[in-house]
Amino acid sequence: MTTRVLGSTGVRVSPFCLGAMMFGSTWGNPDHDEGIRIIHKALDAGLNFVDTADVYSEGESEVIVGKALADGRRANVVLATKAHGVMGPDVNQRGNSRRWLIRECEASLRRLGTDYIDLYQIHRPDPDTDIDETLAALSDLIRAGKILYAGTSTFPADQIVEAQWAAQRRGRERFVCEQPPYSILVRGVEAAVLPACQRHQLGVITWGPLASGWLSGQYRLDADLPASRRSRRLPQRFDLSLPANQAKLTAADKLAKLAAEAGMSLIHLAIGFVVSHPAVTSAILGPRTMEHLDSQLGAPEGLPPELLDRIDEIVPPGTNLNPADGSYVPPALADPALRRRG
Repeated sequence: MTTRVLGSTGVRVSPFCLGAMMFGSTWGNPDHDEGIRIIHKALDAGLNFVDTADVYSEGESEVIVGKALADGRRANVVLATKAHGVMGPDVNQRGNSRRWLIRECEASLRRLGTDYIDLYQIHRPDPDTDIDETLAALSDLIRAGKILYAGTSTFPADQIVEAQWAAQRRGRERFVCEQPPYSILVRGVEAAVLPACQRHQLGVITWGPLASGWLSGQYRLDADLPASRRSRRLPQRFDLSLPANQAKLTAADKLAKLAAEAGMSLIHLAIGFVVSHPAVTSAILGPRTMEHLDSQLGAPEGLPPELLDRIDEIVPPGTNLNPADGSYVPPALADPALRRRG
């Protein structure tokens, strides 16, 4: 497996990153031993990049990752985690404030069983916290050796650029990468986010290459649709009474046929598409079981132009077939009071 440089850091990572969101009893697989075996198999297959977050199963995912790296593998793994999400009943156990980030970084270090985090990412924007406060806290964590680099996840293009400007103007450590949703069905980031990352030399670690399972090969026009925890938790992304999800089903069926013509699985087609974009450093694979990992390993590190052209005919560039799959709604759209006088 080849490696790619993460933005302008000089750190080389595999084009596939093992995502640990599905490890833990709340969101995914409660079997710690199986989670450890999955992580070990991914590392043995050549991946050197592991991504998790504090909010995944309320910290349990970080615990599992820490156990898996406790056998001497830690030094050879680029370890990434995130903060921002709700981690308790107190109103300050969330967000991007200095108070929370300093405290939660220490908690992640304990759960991961390590004394430093390679990449500490801000999981979502926080409209209540000035970006300079967030950057100042992250800069202090870098100087203290608790984290080596800072990044963002699911930030819109304007806030990516604002953070770069603020870091330069205020003398803060800058974000070195962004982690957006990106798949054949969720191509909205191609319009502005990925170009902004390229202009500012940011690495890009994409999540959701299988579009929450829509590109697993199970969603076909002539098949019964699979039940999943995500469909119950996120009905707006799966409810087939919505035209946007009908469009996803039609596209997934066409893509499955295209993959068969190309002699590969739809899973490999979907992953290969993501890492074909010149802005993308690494695509996150998010298996829940060993079977899932096996189906994703061996994906191509890019697709030929003629196959990418066929994909463009099915889902046009820059298009999210369902806007809800973008996973971030700007406050000005989410809160009517911000659009109305008086």
